Amino acid sequence: MTDPFLTELLDLALEAARRAGALLRDGRPADLGVAATKSSPIDVVTEMDIAAEKLITGFLAERRPGDGFLGEEGASTGSSTGIRWVIDPLDGTVNYLYDLPTWAVSIAAERDGERIVGVVEAPMRRETYHAVLGGGAYVNGAALRCRPAPPLDQALVSTGFNYVTDVRTHQAAVAAQLIPRLRDIRRGGSAAVDLCDVAAGRLDGYYERGLHPWDLAAGDLIAREAGALTGGRPGRPADGGLTVAATPGVFEPLQALLEELGAWHD
Repeated sequence: MTDPFLTELLDLALEAARRAGALLRDGRPADLGVAATKSSPIDVVTEMDIAAEKLITGFLAERRPGDGFLGEEGASTGSSTGIRWVIDPLDGTVNYLYDLPTWAVSIAAERDGERIVGVVEAPMRRETYHAVLGGGAYVNGAALRCRPAPPLDQALVSTGFNYVTDVRTHQAAVAAQLIPRLRDIRRGGSAAVDLCDVAAGRLDGYYERGLHPWDLAAGDLIAREAGALTGGRPGRPADGGLTVAATPGVFEPLQALLEELGAWHD
């Protein structure tokens, strides 16, 4: 990569994610508890989510005053530079609460609304994923490429479920109809990690309804730069209605099947 501006943003995102990942990994209290809830009593925030977001925004704001922020735990400021950082300080909070290893720090930089840098730090995997628009995707410095496409009935696909009971019940019904038409379904608990697993060839596809910009910003760019296709409902970008990411050849039939099954509504 030869663009010094993108290099600067990438280096800052990598360092901020590394610091936040170390804080979360090494600073997790033995008696970690719930600090607040979001959409339901089981959709939780811990003190570590809040501390990690404060670390990331403080680090970036000190080095690039004027940039904007959008963070899961409340960071929301406008930008005077055209750059906005989209941050999930701890994607997979419930996994983290239970001391399960599938969680990550997700940081993306947008320029005038276009994602140009994405970093996902997965400390318990000892993996750091990154991508720059037009520059490919990497994990620990090694280039990533999504898998060759199998037939849909041989595709391994991941998904996630909402923490609101009625929504999750409908999502489970969609998954039940999908299972006979796929190799199998996985549920990892971190959208950022699932998107990176598509990029790394560990999954053939991933879909989820109800994601927020901070859940998918970095992972979506990493998946696309690794050769995957991403989107929402047919003809639409990935958004809170539906996010789909898959290797070419799986993407369109999976997207069409999700549309048929109503995966885009509650």
